[in-house]
Amino acid sequence: MNAYRLAAPAPVENNPIIREELPLPLPSPGQVRIKVTMCGVCHTDLHAAEGEIHPAHMPITLGHQVVGIIDAISPPMPARSLAGLASRQIGSSLQVGQRVGVPWLYSACGKCEFCLRNKENLCPKARFTGFHVDGGYAEYMLAEAAYVLPLPPELSDEQAAPLLCAGIVGYRALKKADILPGEHVGLYGFGASAHLCIQVLHYWGCQVSVFTRAIAHQAHARELGAIWAGSAGQSPEQALDRAVIFAPSGNLVIRALETIRPGGTVAINAIHMSDIPAFPYEKLYGERTLRSVANATYQDGEDFLALAVSAGIHSTISLYPLRQANQALQDLKNSRFNGEAVLKVN
Repeated sequence: MNAYRLAAPAPVENNPIIREELPLPLPSPGQVRIKVTMCGVCHTDLHAAEGEIHPAHMPITLGHQVVGIIDAISPPMPARSLAGLASRQIGSSLQVGQRVGVPWLYSACGKCEFCLRNKENLCPKARFTGFHVDGGYAEYMLAEAAYVLPLPPELSDEQAAPLLCAGIVGYRALKKADILPGEHVGLYGFGASAHLCIQVLHYWGCQVSVFTRAIAHQAHARELGAIWAGSAGQSPEQALDRAVIFAPSGNLVIRALETIRPGGTVAINAIHMSDIPAFPYEKLYGERTLRSVANATYQDGEDFLALAVSAGIHSTISLYPLRQANQALQDLKNSRFNGEAVLKVN
């Protein structure tokens, strides 16, 4: 099978993603094999390709927003009930030919204090797709049956792919920002995740202001209903109730704290971020809250996919053939498209 793999980190302009011919993987007990149709291209892939974060091993196949068809199931299917996944039987109903998504969270231990509290996103033994195990920049991949997400029929393959990380983790960030209906929310950065989150916020009756350097992204934000769009150095007339930071710049944390009202919340939706500079306590004072967002749970995935259907969320995508994975990463790095790049695999 064709796979496009990262052997060593390098600037994406140097084309570090290299084609390899690999044998067809065989699923172990509890796993399914997926024939990949689409795979979203995430900023996390860019961070890994350029060495800002470090996958568990190399070479590795990147990609963790994977849509495909189950083409093999290894018996026996998992019959246990995983406490960290809402204490229910997961995976036993999957069938060959079923369309599923593989999100960022590949698996968790199911036994630790976090899994037992339905917070498997914090499991110290959690494994992540395209980071600990091979992901979706390939014609086939393996996945744990207990963690794949059946996809609603209303979502096409290319529309579903961005939802599996940009959407799900963004949705968790909105929840962790303590947003209430009708509030004024600021989004710092306006790429794949934020362009989905703004649609959720409108569905919740919120007003949204967007902070981004790219003029095209500002225009995209206005098209999607932002009441204000500008750079981080500017401010909307109305103070923010909450803010979510998507851009990996520590300086934005201070700027967001300056922009929210007393009692407001800033949530950081980033797996990698530059250092947050020292700042005076007065910027946090007034019962403002600053929190990080780490990954997402299986329940987040189920909830968000259902919300995406009911809210009519539409992903803005740019399609690339799998062989152009390097080009997609370069275009992502240089903000050459709105929304998200999606690789068309099969």
